[in-house]
Amino acid sequence: MTKPSLPELLHAAVTAVGGSERPGQAAMAEAVAEAVDDQSHLLVQAGTGTGKSLGYLVPALAHGERVVVATATLALQRQLVERDLPRTVDALHPLLRRRPQFAMLKGRSNYLCLHRLHEGVPQDEEEGLFDQFEAAAPSSKLGQDLLRMRDWSDETETGDRDDLTPGVSDRAWAQISVSSRECLGATKCAYGAECFAEMARERAKLADVVVTNHALLAIDAIEGAPVLPQHEVLIVDEAHELVSRVTGVATGELTPGQVNRAVRRAAKLVNEKAADALQTASEGFERVMELALPGRLEEVPEDLGYALMALRDAARTVTSALGATRDKSVQDEDAVRKQAMASVESVHSVAERITQGSEYDVVWYERHDRFGASVRVAPLSVSGLLREKLFAERSVVLTSATLKLGGDFNGVGASLGLAPEGTAGDDVPQWKGLDVGSPFDYPKQGILYVARHLATPGREGSRTDMLDELAELVEAAGGRTLGLFSSMRAAQAAAEELRGRLDKPILLQGEETLGELIKNFAADPETCLFGTLSLWQGVDVPGASCQLVIMDRIPFPRPDDPLMSARQKAVEEAGGNGFMAVAATHAALLMAQGAGRLVRATGDKGVVAVLDPRLANARYGSYLRASLPDFWYTTDRNQARRSLASIDAAAKADGK
Repeated sequence: MTKPSLPELLHAAVTAVGGSERPGQAAMAEAVAEAVDDQSHLLVQAGTGTGKSLGYLVPALAHGERVVVATATLALQRQLVERDLPRTVDALHPLLRRRPQFAMLKGRSNYLCLHRLHEGVPQDEEEGLFDQFEAAAPSSKLGQDLLRMRDWSDETETGDRDDLTPGVSDRAWAQISVSSRECLGATKCAYGAECFAEMARERAKLADVVVTNHALLAIDAIEGAPVLPQHEVLIVDEAHELVSRVTGVATGELTPGQVNRAVRRAAKLVNEKAADALQTASEGFERVMELALPGRLEEVPEDLGYALMALRDAARTVTSALGATRDKSVQDEDAVRKQAMASVESVHSVAERITQGSEYDVVWYERHDRFGASVRVAPLSVSGLLREKLFAERSVVLTSATLKLGGDFNGVGASLGLAPEGTAGDDVPQWKGLDVGSPFDYPKQGILYVARHLATPGREGSRTDMLDELAELVEAAGGRTLGLFSSMRAAQAAAEELRGRLDKPILLQGEETLGELIKNFAADPETCLFGTLSLWQGVDVPGASCQLVIMDRIPFPRPDDPLMSARQKAVEEAGGNGFMAVAATHAALLMAQGAGRLVRATGDKGVVAVLDPRLANARYGSYLRASLPDFWYTTDRNQARRSLASIDAAAKADGK
């Protein structure tokens, strides 16, 4: 029997999911197959509506080697495992004459821990464990959540937090989950044989396709201990998010509260001398942090340096003592000891990293209204780490609707540790960039309007002219507006102002869960939804409910953002343009994601309005505009209002 061709396989899969074949999807599938066969790397930009999931799944399944697919959002993981993969596997089975297996794998803390559920939670103040179900008042929200989770534990097959609906708070989930550091290990745990996290790992080892998230991919790369099974092909979807997710995993933090918890957990299990030393170091650290002012620490101040060295040394002593002593009077001693060890090791590793000091790390103080001060450390760049760990052993395909910034892939490529496309060399990963376009006719479906006449936004202060413009545009659109703001304060101010001026419902992020807000926004065309960063990528509302997307200003990183400003400075010291490489790239990615909220289907029409004249007037404006979909462009405010009014009238005539 002849081997089925890629077009045949793609046709079968697209038919199975009820889609229609698109030239961009076919081009993507061919390029993915080629990269996998050549063991080379591919960056592929596939616009909304291309059907990129099948564009990579079909060639990956046809290849026959194990594939890991890493995504950034929960929504896409669920779509792959619950919809795309089952249908694709069913469709390809007769043609491939084998049935590829697939599985989902997440970090350990995403799974219910049976030991913690049945034996209780190690308590900081007392010896041993306490029953969290008895400790929480049954009438409280926490108590109700705990009882619901206990019932759920009897029926769930996965123990996966995301299968628990409705969900529960982080605080409730923490009562029945453990981090990988706190886990006793399957061989030592009384519940090891039925552990949900271990079962997920076993399923992943047997699967042809393993779906995971960027964070677990980063842990697998950074920590050296393999979490993911061996694989020949890695596909990173939503790849524009990868650098920030890897940076997040590689960032360490110390707070006085965290150190105090470590002291309390270890104190009952080690000798008095070791416990006292850690307690004294903790108090010294807390005194330093009381005076901490937010901002980057170009050099670690002397008082912080001494406090961290004392913490590091005391934590090391306690870790040794924890490993050497035993106290049978402590109930379920192994679990209590393991949690104490995890807390102390975490303090030790961050204190040591900051005191050792590396030119490749950035250290800063942060202050939070609720949690007080913290000291944080993050890598100046993750590009070297990604180049070394991601591209060395396997073929990697990175895909997203936004990878091509300012007209090429080199900006995103550089952030991933890749040399400019076409650079030759033995140690240089070879890659190709491909833009397969979009099935949407952007110039006909959308307008990019830049309010050139407005004053340039300053760092602080109200923007009265911007709020006037915003109100006029929302009025012309008849509601139907998604407002994307560069700060929560700006979103709140705009919502407050427009609620007073317009007779339209204005929903504000934070006043309800995101899912509820999006549902209500989609249900009523007159409704507007205002919010900040997470809305820039999290909203998928096709149709007449979203016909105006407003960005209040270009979303450059804040000038006082310690990590971004350090990265910018490093590029400048190396002779590059720090502003373009860091700030403009950051803004371009966000704006491309934000503008992508407008056209989600072939019938969608509308306006993206940017209320920041710099997009039209500044030198970097053309770079940012080249990163957006190819909408028809205007700076004429009357034209924008007329277009919105006619789109609104057409939607009303259709009864929408």
